[in-house]
Amino acid sequence: MTPRLGIGLDIGGTKVLGAIVDDTGAVVEEHRVPSPTGTWAGLLAAIVDTIGELRSRRADVACVGIGAAGMVDLDGTIHYAPNVPAFRSTTVRADVDAAVGLPTVVDNDANVAAYAEARFGAARGMKDALVITLGTGIGGGVIVNGRVLRGAHGFAAEVGHFQIDPNGPMCACGERGHWEAMASGTALGVMAQAAARRGQLAAVLAAAGGDPDAIRGPHVSAAGHAGDAEALALIDQYAFNVAIGLVGLANIFDPGVIAIAGGLVNDGELFLGPIRTHFLGHVEGSVHRPTPEIVPATLGERAGVIGAAILALDLTPVGASAAVPRGRP
Repeated sequence: MTPRLGIGLDIGGTKVLGAIVDDTGAVVEEHRVPSPTGTWAGLLAAIVDTIGELRSRRADVACVGIGAAGMVDLDGTIHYAPNVPAFRSTTVRADVDAAVGLPTVVDNDANVAAYAEARFGAARGMKDALVITLGTGIGGGVIVNGRVLRGAHGFAAEVGHFQIDPNGPMCACGERGHWEAMASGTALGVMAQAAARRGQLAAVLAAAGGDPDAIRGPHVSAAGHAGDAEALALIDQYAFNVAIGLVGLANIFDPGVIAIAGGLVNDGELFLGPIRTHFLGHVEGSVHRPTPEIVPATLGERAGVIGAAILALDLTPVGASAAVPRGRP
């Protein structure tokens, strides 16, 4: 039987990544363009161009799935995304569907990444799991009883925006002390900049050319891999911030596995080791319960496009001219 093909798109603040994916989760073709800033018209044009380029390579695609940052409702309107100004009550599904003439499904980017990891990756075979992406912000997908948790309006699992410290640093959404402001990849860089201004992290500062404002997370990682004591202390502090959020989620959802995605996964045990240590030190009843494994996600940056395409294929019957927007698996 010939595999069905769908187009998956992962839309963020810096890129539009598109791929043709078959129904086994294999990526057949791929195309990437920078994400235009500012307006929905510019971003829509980039989306349409990406889909057009992919269809020029394989005309037999059945549907389009889009994973995008922000509060995505069950009909594919994105109401708000702190890091993507183009998404403000934006009718993404309807506009893309009309522009390209293919059945289109839109969901939160972390949801589709979790869907992919549950079908083909680190959470495969698990009925209850968390997939957490540590990047510019923090994205989360929650698998409950084998299904992606979406809530009454589609806005569930905005895990980066639960409050850890009401007096903590300002989040991009305008509230203080959200987990995203304290434990995202961006937050690691901010923490390092502040430490350098206090006269710490000499090795990290040197790697950034002597400018505290130029320090980013990879500078900290490189110094940590080299064994720099100050960098390792900062990584431990950051790992605590990550772990304390995971503790809260684990106490609520009791997952069988927690898969961590994002650039930090490439650093392996440098981050995952202390995250596990702090997690076990704070999760409720750690010595009296099975605790979830904390593992790296396995699909990398392609998780979003794979999950978006598979979701669209699952919601688009063979030969259908429209997807089923509310019947989310």
